[in-house]
Amino acid sequence: MRQKVTFDSQGTILSGLLERPESGSPCFALFAHCFTCGKDVAAASRIARALTRHGIAVLRFDFTGLGNSDGDFANTNFSSNLDDLVAAADYLRREYEAPQLLIGHSLGGAAILSMAQQVPEAKALVTIGAPFNADHVLHNFSASLAAIERDGVAEVTLGERRFQIKKQFLDDLDRHTVEHISQLRKALLVMHSPVDTVVSINEAELIYREAKHPKSFVSLDRADHLLSRAEDAEFVAATIAGWGRRYLDMPKPATSAPPVAKGHVIVEEKDHRFTQHVTSDSHYWLADEPYDVGGNNTGPDPYEHLLAALGACTSMTIRLYANRKGIALENIRVELRHTRNYIDDCEGCEATANGIEAIERTIALQGKLSGEQRQRMLEIADRCPVHRSLHGTMKVVTHLQDPDYEL
Repeated sequence: MRQKVTFDSQGTILSGLLERPESGSPCFALFAHCFTCGKDVAAASRIARALTRHGIAVLRFDFTGLGNSDGDFANTNFSSNLDDLVAAADYLRREYEAPQLLIGHSLGGAAILSMAQQVPEAKALVTIGAPFNADHVLHNFSASLAAIERDGVAEVTLGERRFQIKKQFLDDLDRHTVEHISQLRKALLVMHSPVDTVVSINEAELIYREAKHPKSFVSLDRADHLLSRAEDAEFVAATIAGWGRRYLDMPKPATSAPPVAKGHVIVEEKDHRFTQHVTSDSHYWLADEPYDVGGNNTGPDPYEHLLAALGACTSMTIRLYANRKGIALENIRVELRHTRNYIDDCEGCEATANGIEAIERTIALQGKLSGEQRQRMLEIADRCPVHRSLHGTMKVVTHLQDPDYEL
């Protein structure tokens, strides 16, 4: 559910988009976009849409002088960006509820770190490709700094657009320090790509070192600074949602009401199509199908769950054996694949009893191992409990729940 909103910031009307889940009572997040970007930049829109599927409502907006918001960008600075963010949080607090989660991309990350204490309801922060200090943004127009100092203003090219940068922008940056990072008293998730050429991953290290616990770091392998690939934005959103459940008052899944006994798993529909709540005695996750078959791609599909079970059991069993025998096994990697498709198989499930005909399993063992040791660990792999269950005579005994039972 997408809704256009407007709100006042220091006498200027700002334009935003509020995206909310179709049902339920979500927790709210505030998203701060990158320098000179806007609320509609691909990363912001994709992350916001994906987070709504995890029960998180997201407000993203154009800072003063950008996109559909009023005002003159030349008269803005980092401090005015912070004012805009506080105004956005005030809007949510007034109209819905205050944001529990603050998310900032690039300079927006530095901004949410700076203003977080002005949103006491915020319990968690996420930075994505963010610099340690706001003055890092100066590298975007370093060739014009002398002209700005001399003339008080200069026109610079940022991306494919021209902007006026005034000396007051530089002077304002000098007033901002980083002491606030060590005083956050909120959970922090730092996300950064090791191949980011705009903001070095060294900036993430500085943020992480300065912050106090609880703090976490997630590497965005192969992602560019703007998260231009849809799968990178989806990964960011899924990671934020999973991490956030530890710190945020997020709506509980439908399956969380009944207690789950150890050794049991409950699977219950989420959207009455493919997305499923999966709950064990101490874990919760989603099962789903990919977009191309009508799912939301919020979790592994049924066959991927099966492959994961076999792969995890294989690796654990080999590791247990190697540790017991004192073998110098450095790392284990198990790759599994099959050629069947759940949707195709399900089309004929009423008439046939088709199942997976074969699973290909490739095991990579790293370390100084003899040929005999490698062969023995290959034999041990076949003794993992899940492998033996798949090859055994296990039966699935199904019972129909009493119709008077309330879900």
